[in-house]
Amino acid sequence: MPFAVYLLGLAVFAQGTSEFMLSGLVPGIARDLHVSIPDAGLLTSAFAVGMVVGAPLMAVLSLRWSRRAALLGFLVTFLVAHVVGALTTSYGVLLGTRFVAALANAGFLAVAMATAIALAPPNAKARATSVLLGGVTIACVAGVPGGALLGEVWGWRSAFWAVAAALVPALVAVLRSVPAGAPESTGAGARGESRALRRPRLLVLLALGGLVNGATFCTFTYLAPLLTGETGIGSTWMPLMLALFGLGSFAGVTISGRVADTRPLRLLVGGGTALAAGWVLLAMTAGAPVPAIALVFVQGTLSFAVGSTLVSQVMYAATGAPTLAGGLATAALNVGATLGPWLGGVTIGAGLGLRSPLWVSALLVIAALATAAVAHAVGRPSSGKSVEQDHPAEAQ
Repeated sequence: MPFAVYLLGLAVFAQGTSEFMLSGLVPGIARDLHVSIPDAGLLTSAFAVGMVVGAPLMAVLSLRWSRRAALLGFLVTFLVAHVVGALTTSYGVLLGTRFVAALANAGFLAVAMATAIALAPPNAKARATSVLLGGVTIACVAGVPGGALLGEVWGWRSAFWAVAAALVPALVAVLRSVPAGAPESTGAGARGESRALRRPRLLVLLALGGLVNGATFCTFTYLAPLLTGETGIGSTWMPLMLALFGLGSFAGVTISGRVADTRPLRLLVGGGTALAAGWVLLAMTAGAPVPAIALVFVQGTLSFAVGSTLVSQVMYAATGAPTLAGGLATAALNVGATLGPWLGGVTIGAGLGLRSPLWVSALLVIAALATAAVAHAVGRPSSGKSVEQDHPAEAQ
């Protein structure tokens, strides 16, 4: 794998840290800017909305530039947004910077996926995707406790400065390592990529990615109250439990990178079935610490192994439209990451208990498996095309 792909993963890590660290900074932001906790929490919502809106929009916009110029532009915008956020005393300005940063993050991910796929060997799209998503999972492990620690010691603004500083080497790395290339013709590029996206299989894969990611974040969002309220694990152990889930997610994208280029169907079917069963098993055994702790790691691994494989399959299915496909994949994952926690919150608010998000997660994965089965049954007779034909090694 070219070294430039790993450098793109470093940039993804810095941006992902910004997204995840905010959960540990909300109390400090609320006190400093004299707003309520719910208002401070809206900063997370602004980022999520920016990611969903920005992914396809920024992907189209980026077709005007070379990939290196687009990556640098998005990174600079993200860095400036964090500098402004660290300096401002206005809640409204900070809210705006979170939305702008999310737009830049979404655009960067879309172009980074296309760039990584272009730099990687032809049959290594899953490996390239896993490197980028590996940056997200490491941010998940380090972002929340790291941001919370900085916020506790030096205030919430220090976490924003830290992200800005981490982006500087990423900027230099992109400038030195990513080929400049030539900008695509906006009209031909956009129209050509849009035509390539009109494939039912691609739309199904995007829907599956949203469902699986919705299941993941439905439970992850409420993991701390579940483990403290149902399992009886002390709150002081929560950073370790969240890190354990993050380590599982890193293991998952690593597995996907090694397997999904040659055995995607087996990983999706077997991993998806195990993932649904794991959510059910965790819901049934959440009161016992040992199985609950083990399943935190296992479910993190399965969630990201399946999710990363779906993203790589989107890139395989969208030959001729890598940038827009990366944008749509990013949007689909963030739609899931937004709707999943909302559904989990609805069930808890309805009095169904802290285990109810686990059942929602199980149902979302089951819905993904059912959708895949129906799409395969409907599409195969007419097209005769399947995952095995995209990846001949799958049939061996």
